[in-house]
Amino acid sequence: MSMSDELGKLAELHRRGVLSDTEFAQAKARVLASTRSEAPAMAAVNALRRSGDDRWLGGVCGGIAKVTGVAAWIWRLVFASLVLCGGTGLFLYLLLWILVPLETRPFSGSTPQVQG
Repeated sequence: MSMSDELGKLAELHRRGVLSDTEFAQAKARVLASTRSEAPAMAAVNALRRSGDDRWLGGVCGGIAKVTGVAAWIWRLVFASLVLCGGTGLFLYLLLWILVPLETRPFSGSTPQVQG
């Protein structure tokens, strides 16, 4: 059942008087909260960023390592072995390099000094 269907059924129960105002508000909040935490895989995909620190080429393997918890050298080995399988690893790496954004670093607060 989709979220809109569930909310529609809750509204119908509220309209008929089966649910009080507080019960309706609590049930609605529960439905809305459950849909946000339903897809942890999507949260991991959205958190994927190319690494600025752990990088050899584009930071793709370092970024995947941060999201998955698997060491970056293992991801580098996976991509290198996929390169030997018809160039799939190279294609996938380049695609991720283009599509995955670079991680942003927090502002340090210091400004560079220009001398001269």
